[in-house]
Amino acid sequence: KVNMGERLAGKKTIVVGLPGAFTPVCSGQQVPSYLAMQAELKAKGVDEVLVYCVNDGAVMEGWAKDQKVAGSMITFLADPRSELTKALNLVLDEPPVMAVLGNPRCQRFAIVVENGIIKDLAVAGGDVPDEATFAEAMLKKC
Repeated sequence: KVNMGERLAGKKTIVVGLPGAFTPVCSGQQVPSYLAMQAELKAKGVDEVLVYCVNDGAVMEGWAKDQKVAGSMITFLADPRSELTKALNLVLDEPPVMAVLGNPRCQRFAIVVENGIIKDLAVAGGDVPDEATFAEAMLKKC
């Protein structure tokens, strides 16, 4: 179990919430955007990128291996009981999503956090494209 207050204290972090591990946009575009832009993120003072989904730890470990994040500034975390997702009020439970993913998930978002304080938040959906939560967009908010 991760204490997010402790984890985010004293540094600049981007927290990325995603609807599901191994899903096409998450695996094919979003995570790769953060992997590809590590140098730029570090230059902006970002210490770590935390990526999490409403999945169990084993799934997130498998996805981390698949995405080759070992040794990078990216850490994958699990939110198996949706505790963080609910605390942020970012539950994704629309019927079309649940028909595909099976249970409530996390909306696609990215947060810039400095010393435990949210400085910027982007939530995809409606008029906000998924790309607003990718590394390129978040760099502009750091």
